[in-house]
Amino acid sequence: MTYAIILFAITYVLMLAFGKYRAYIALGSAAIFIISGMLPFDQIFGSIDFNVLLMIAGTMGLVQLFIESKMPALLADLVMEKVPNVQMAAVALALFAGVISAFVDNVATVLMVAPIALEICKKLKTNPVPFIIAIAVSSNLQGAATLVGDTTAIMLGSYADMNFLDFFVYKGKPSIFFAVELGAIASAFILAWLFRKEKQPIPKGSPRTVVTDYVPSILLGGMIVLLIAASFVPNKPYITNGLICVALMIIGVIYNVVKTSDKSTFVRILKAIDLDTIGLLFGLFLVIGGITNMGVIDAAAQLLAKLGGGNVFVLYTVIVWASVLLSAFIDNIPYVATMLPVVTGLAANLGIDPTLLYFGLLSGATLGGNCTPIGASANIAGIGILRKAGYEVKTSDFTRIGIPFTLAAVIPAYIYIWVLYA
Repeated sequence: MTYAIILFAITYVLMLAFGKYRAYIALGSAAIFIISGMLPFDQIFGSIDFNVLLMIAGTMGLVQLFIESKMPALLADLVMEKVPNVQMAAVALALFAGVISAFVDNVATVLMVAPIALEICKKLKTNPVPFIIAIAVSSNLQGAATLVGDTTAIMLGSYADMNFLDFFVYKGKPSIFFAVELGAIASAFILAWLFRKEKQPIPKGSPRTVVTDYVPSILLGGMIVLLIAASFVPNKPYITNGLICVALMIIGVIYNVVKTSDKSTFVRILKAIDLDTIGLLFGLFLVIGGITNMGVIDAAAQLLAKLGGGNVFVLYTVIVWASVLLSAFIDNIPYVATMLPVVTGLAANLGIDPTLLYFGLLSGATLGGNCTPIGASANIAGIGILRKAGYEVKTSDFTRIGIPFTLAAVIPAYIYIWVLYA
């Protein structure tokens, strides 16, 4: 167990220090776990969650076609026609990003909405930095609202065998979707206050973006419908959701090739799939399989149980706010992947339903990423867009928006989940 803990700790430190190489570090660590025998060969296949990997890959490819169709730009235009000034434009863009992010990967959401914000800020001669930050943090917030909104939500759904509708109503009670929406309402008021000095009027009369193809939008909507439908099928293969996402991506690619006679579509869509994220998750599944096999997860569960002192409220509070703090500095994907079996062990030790701890973990880890620029992939993507546009983002620029936004989002969710699921 000691060697497994040391290797796991080294893996985390290296991923934190060398963000560009996280996937390689995770895969390298996984290889060491396997070669050393800490993860036996007969446990390798069972450690990998192929459903999660297929869902992520399929959704990313389909979102690329959705972006190319210009539908997100048109939707943004329609939103902008309804707002009176820059302050409300910032809030509207953030809320718009949040709505998309409830059903689409957070990074893809930022990539879809950020160019619209940049164009608006260019016309108004306004600094786009706070706009992009608001879009990123709002995308992270809504990613926990539905099964398909974020990698962490997908991971929880797969681990706890939750279907799409379980994020709305679970075990006869309003589920985590409504906890997230309470946070979204509170954080919208925070954004309005942060942009209170931006009262310049929005110019009207600009032509709307023309959508070049509605098929990707239909396929993306079809994906959501099929995921909902599949949730009602009993005894289905565990990779059903992943196969749905990949199949719809393939249909979209074939349609695009037939329509445009451009065979390079295959390559373009494959490039849109974030192989770093796929590789990172693949490696982490194996690493977590290794530390689980060596008894580390059970030991961690016992340690947290001691910290909670056998008190469910204290334990729930520790999980939520420790998740917020840790996710502010490390990627929430490996953190949630590590903690899911831990909280399951804690619930078993206390003899309680793990739902309270699952939802506390997801809300804290997902929303905590909004505290710092490195807390979530969407934040990093947004900062990268700004850097290409010639704007540098200081840590203070981000935390000025991220920290109050996070507190406004986490506190209502923290109270809501405890009241309903304690």
